[in-house]
This record gives sequence, structure tokens and C-alpha cells, in this order.
Amino acid sequence: MENLNYQVHPKENIYFILKVVFTLLIYGFTYSLLTKFDSSKWDDSFNILIVYILLIALYVLFINGIMVGYVKGNGVKITKDQFPDVYKTIEKQCELLKMDIPPVYIIQNGGVLNAFAARFVGRNYVVLYSEIFELAFEEAADELNFIIAHELGHIKRNHMIKRFWLWPSSLIPFLGASYSRACEYTCDNIGHAISPNGSKFGLLLLASGKKTYKNVNAHEYLSSASYESGFWVWFAEKVSSHPNLPKRIDNLE
Repeated sequence: MENLNYQVHPKENIYFILKVVFTLLIYGFTYSLLTKFDSSKWDDSFNILIVYILLIALYVLFINGIMVGYVKGNGVKITKDQFPDVYKTIEKQCELLKMDIPPVYIIQNGGVLNAFAARFVGRNYVVLYSEIFELAFEEAADELNFIIAHELGHIKRNHMIKRFWLWPSSLIPFLGASYSRACEYTCDNIGHAISPNGSKFGLLLLASGKKTYKNVNAHEYLSSASYESGFWVWFAEKVSSHPNLPKRIDNLE
């Protein structure tokens, strides 16, 4: 089996280390705070805080459970007998990434062009919105392969697990978003390593839609984007989980 070579974006490792450090500091501070209290003397406000934390955790679990339940209950699961050609592609990509094949579902979401990887109670999932999946039947298999490989990259790199255990570091402004953007660059690199012919157009697809993306002048798009600067352009990206699309394309080129 051939080895897949891809670059982990340098900032992913840097931000991951920062998240680990801040998470350990927060855990340590919380532990030291708790040890100073006699449980019999905790005041009502502290008890209320604990209750709120538990309620938030249950709420997040509940929301994720509904999302996974909706996908499994309404989506079309890709299998050896359901879209077998696409399943073979997923199977091959997982072999290259040396990972187990996760359940992959197709769902309809009002024409939205997107895909995502998710994790719920110890199991990973990949969800493809139908608008993107339709590209496989419109002579754009390379773009679909890139998008699938990108989402599998999140699972390969354990991004969801890391975010779960390092969630306290999200209290640090901008750190969580910065780490997420670096992860997106890494997964773009994984997608490019698996489907180099579909990487640039796969990203242009997200920018302009499935009917016009192949007519976009990529050079002009990148050139014009370089002039779109200013505080709000900068700030909108800093609080976003994804880099601006021109930067993602430039990263691949």
C-alpha cells in the first residue's frame, strides 16, 4: 500500500500546544479551587455553578444526539450496494489514510453546499449535503473526492476528539477559532494529496456554486481578494472557524 504524503499545517501544532497548555492551566486552577472548599460548606452559588455546567454538557449532548439521529433517520447511507462507486472511493481513501471506514451519509439541506465530519458517543461520521454529492453525477468526481478526503482528514487527525478534551481552552479569545482554521488548512492538504485535480475547483465550488465554479478565473479571484482588506474583513476571519477561501486556495498553490 502506498504511503500518503501530506503536510500538517505548522500552525495546527502550535495552536494545539497552546490549547493543551491553557487547558492544563484551567484544569489545574479549577482543581486547586475545589480543594480549598469543604464540600459541606459550599455555598449555594457554587452549587448552582456546578449544576449549570452539567446542564450545558447535557444540552450539548442532546443537540448532537438530535443531529446524528436526524442524519441517520433521514439520510442515505453510502454502502457497497448504495452508490457503490462512491463507496469504493471512500474505501480507497481510508486505505491511504490507514483508518477505518466511517459511516457516510447524504442529506438534503435546502441547496446548501457543504459537508462535515462529526463525532458522537465514540463514533465518527461524515455527512455530505446532496448538492455537493450531485457533482459526482455531473462529471466533477475529482471535486467530490477532494471534499470527501478533506472530511476524512478531520477524522484522521482526531480533530473532534482534541476539541472535546481541550474545550476549556475555548475560554481564551480567538484561540479555538485559530486552531480550527489551521485544521482546515491541514485537511485541505490531505484532500489535495488524495485528489490534486479536484482541490482548487473543490474550493471554488464553495465560493461560487456548482453551476459557475468552473468558469471562475482563479487568478483574478485571488488577485481581487488581495484588495479586500480592512478591519472587518480581518476580524470576520479571526472569529471564523474557517480561513477565507482565497487563502485556502493560495495555500494549496
